[in-house]
Amino acid sequence: MDDQSHGQMPLSSSRRESRGPDLFSFVECATQTRSIKALFELLVSFASNEGFNKVAYAALTCSNERRLLDYLPPPPTINFPSDWCQRYAEQEYRAIDPVVRRTAMLPRPFLWDDLTNKYKLQPRELRVLHEAREAGLKHGISVPLFGSQGRLAFVSFASPFDDADPQHRMAHLATLASAFHNAVAQITPPVDEGCEPDIPLTERETECLYWVAEGKSAWVIGRLVEVSPNTVNFHMKNVVRKLGAANRTNAVHKATRRRLI
Repeated sequence: MDDQSHGQMPLSSSRRESRGPDLFSFVECATQTRSIKALFELLVSFASNEGFNKVAYAALTCSNERRLLDYLPPPPTINFPSDWCQRYAEQEYRAIDPVVRRTAMLPRPFLWDDLTNKYKLQPRELRVLHEAREAGLKHGISVPLFGSQGRLAFVSFASPFDDADPQHRMAHLATLASAFHNAVAQITPPVDEGCEPDIPLTERETECLYWVAEGKSAWVIGRLVEVSPNTVNFHMKNVVRKLGAANRTNAVHKATRRRLI
C-alpha cells in the first residue's frame, strides 16, 4: 500500500488557513471520473487542505471478501503508512481496533481522541491507538457512512501534526466523506449476491453484544451501559433471535464473522 501523500502536502497546522473545502469543486471533479482510485486521490487532496492527509475508506457489513472487492475495492482506498498497514494486518488489529468497533455503534462522526474519554477501552484497544500515533496517525476522525440495505462503510482521516485540531475540521471532513461515498456508489453499484443478509441490530443491542464478546456478565454490562441486568438480557435475547443463533456464544461468533462487532 502506498504511504505517499496525494496532492499538495499541507503546511504545518499552525500555518494552514482556517477554511473549509470547496464542496462544489469536489463534487464537480468527482462526477467527471469513473475511477475509484482517482476519486480517492481527489479526496486525499481536499482532506490535505484541512491538515488530514492520511485517509482510509472501507466497508464493514459484507462478510464475503471476494465479493467485497466488487463493492468497495480496498487496495486504492488507503494511504496510511505502509509499515503501519503491514503491522495492522499481521497482528490482525482489525478485530480489536476500537475505531472500527465503534463505527458500527455510532451514527455520527467521532474523534479518535474521544474514545479513551468516553469508553472504557481494553488494554489491547489502547495499544492499537498508541501504536497508530507512533506510526504518525496522531489525531483522527472517523465518519460512518450508510448505504442501501443497511450497508455500513466509513472514512477515517488522520493527521501527522501534533497540533492538529480535529474538532474544528470534523464538519468539513464529514461533508467530504459523504460526498465521496455517494460518488463511489455511482461508480460501483452494490453487489447483492455473495453477501449475507444485513442484520438490523440497534445501537444498544450492538453495545451489549460487544461486551458479551469481551466476556462480561449481564450485571457488569448493565453497569457499563447504565441499564439493569434484565434489560441487558432482553437486548441479548433479541440479538440471538435476529442472528438466528443458538445462544449468546453462537451469536458472538456469527456477529464477529459478519463484522457486526
